[in-house]
Order: sequence, then C-alpha cells, then structure tokens
Amino acid sequence: MTLRLIATGGTFDKHYNELNGVLGFSDSHMPDVLKRARLTIPVELEVLPLLDSLDMQDVDRARILASCQAASEKAIVIVHGTDTMPQTAAVLGAANLGKTVVLTGAMIPYEIANSDALFNLGFACGVAQTLAPGVYVGMNGQVFAWDNVTKNRAAGVFQPL
Repeated sequence: MTLRLIATGGTFDKHYNELNGVLGFSDSHMPDVLKRARLTIPVELEVLPLLDSLDMQDVDRARILASCQAASEKAIVIVHGTDTMPQTAAVLGAANLGKTVVLTGAMIPYEIANSDALFNLGFACGVAQTLAPGVYVGMNGQVFAWDNVTKNRAAGVFQPL
C-alpha cells in the first residue's frame, strides 16, 4: 500500500517571518515533516498551491477533488487549513470517490514550538490506512465523518455537528 499525501497549505504549512512577525507561505514543510515522521509506508507527496483555507475558492476545491480522483492510491491524507476544512470535506464526500480520504491540519504551524501538526499528520496517516472508504476529518486524536463535523472556533477544536 502507498499513501498519497496532498499538501494544500493552511496553518500547518505556514512559515514565520522573523522580520515582520507575519505568518505566510514559502516552500512546503512537508518534505521535512515526512523525514521527521519516519513513516514506514511509502508516501507519494503532491504539493498543490499553498493557501490559507479562508482564501480557498471553488476552483481550489475542484483542484483538490481532481487530485483525489486522479490518485491511484486508495488512502489519501490532505493537509488543509482548519477554517474551511469541513467545506472541502463536503465537496470530496459528495463525490463518492471510493477511497479513504482524511483531511487534517494544525492550529499551530509546524515550525512553531508546541505545534499539533506532526501529531495530527501521524494520526491521519494511521487512520487513513484503516478506515473504510469515505471522507473524514482527523484532528487532535478524533475522526469525524465529512457530513458531521464543525470547527468550534472558541474552543479551537473540531466536534460533531
């Protein structure tokens, strides 16, 4: 089994600019993250344009869907911004892909101390290999079906609808 990992940006992949204190995008952290994670399953990394999920449009979700449809792998993990993760999950879920797709992200960027990024990625990679075909959100040790998840912004967690 090979796992496809699709990086789309989000807080997970943001870089901190020490000169102006702003978070933004540069090169994806995912090659370094994968080395650090020490996954023993083969991983095919695909990096799409890195976006804050608040900036995602229908065309960006269509690009993610097309990547999932074109993937030969039956297990896919998508690193995505948390603000609109449920919306992208809904697009993928409605497409009935016949694959196991797990969207994950981070509340704190990978390169910042105490980030949840590495844990969430490892968790998503693990459950993507064991869940039945479908679309899920995997965050902070919990798995949610694509049509039963929301981000509780006040608490900074995902929960069922």
